[in-house]
Amino acid sequence: MADGVAPADIDQATRDARGLTYPHPVPPGFGEAIAVAPGVLWMRLSMPIALNHINVYAVEDGDGWALIDTGLNIPDSRDRWEAMLTGPLGGRPVTRVICTHMHPDHIGLAGWLCERTGAPLVMTRVEYVTARMLLADTGQPAPEAGAVHYRAAGWDEAQIETYRREFGQFGRAVSPMPVGYVRMREGDRLSIGGQDWQVLVGEGHSPEHACLWRESDGVVLGGDQILPRISSNVSVWPTEPDADPLGDWLDSLARMKGVLPHDGLILPSHGEPFHGVHTRLDALIRGHEVSLKRLEKTLRTPKRAVDVFGALFARAVGDGVRGMATGEAIAHLNYLLHRGRVSRVRDADGVDWWTMIEGGEAA
Repeated sequence: MADGVAPADIDQATRDARGLTYPHPVPPGFGEAIAVAPGVLWMRLSMPIALNHINVYAVEDGDGWALIDTGLNIPDSRDRWEAMLTGPLGGRPVTRVICTHMHPDHIGLAGWLCERTGAPLVMTRVEYVTARMLLADTGQPAPEAGAVHYRAAGWDEAQIETYRREFGQFGRAVSPMPVGYVRMREGDRLSIGGQDWQVLVGEGHSPEHACLWRESDGVVLGGDQILPRISSNVSVWPTEPDADPLGDWLDSLARMKGVLPHDGLILPSHGEPFHGVHTRLDALIRGHEVSLKRLEKTLRTPKRAVDVFGALFARAVGDGVRGMATGEAIAHLNYLLHRGRVSRVRDADGVDWWTMIEGGEAA
């Protein structure tokens, strides 16, 4: 294969039931790195949550390394970076810190790494600005608009009070961001180690998520845009309650299928590197289409956002994921609303009731 791995070799790769091939099924351990493509090292950091890891990458850049994503701002991740910088990265300089998007597991140590190494931060503009905005919320009281949003979704007063108490915690997992950055945008070509990496922007999971594609051998630093085993959260948040992120997400997946080669090597932020991107993109799109059809059946009678969890999620929704589950439920409801498939009525208690209507664009 063009990327230098042989996924068909049974000794080097495993294939799962969904048609994806994993050339490196065993992840790197503490302070270790695995060469997954020419000039590209795969490393892994732990996270103290249900999604217990994030993959980070180093790409050779002259006599140094460009780092891709950073992990959470927690002591364990800083210790692992120290071990990697002096171990498999050989103490060579860091030329830049590239963050795919602004979620804490991706930018949590961006400021720390930039300060420690002197390297510039590279991000898309909307992701950088959004991160700075969320950091500004640290320690601030929750806005009443947020309470209105979650009351409309069907949260009770105790759950809304939890939202108020936990508001502004973004900064707990993110070190102070650099006050300046280098912008990348859709279509840009970043020269890393003398080779071009094209920037492909996806929307929906975050506002301007950047993937990097090395066209010469089909290697893709996919971030959270293309994950092998789980579907990225696509949510509506109180800051933009009428948004249609699911529409943006599905459009982005379709666009990437039209651009990326099927036999390329996808380097995701969670899970293991894999081949078979068209198969995976089709599965991600199909999964949401099935969810939308189940949702439409559920909405034959009026429902609140919290009432449709069973149509969208395979497991019960507990306190720890209620915010993301609610955001994803509203994303699916807004998708249908924007296409004239459902109506939304707010009652005297400030609760939204959603109902399927005839006609409109098919989901």
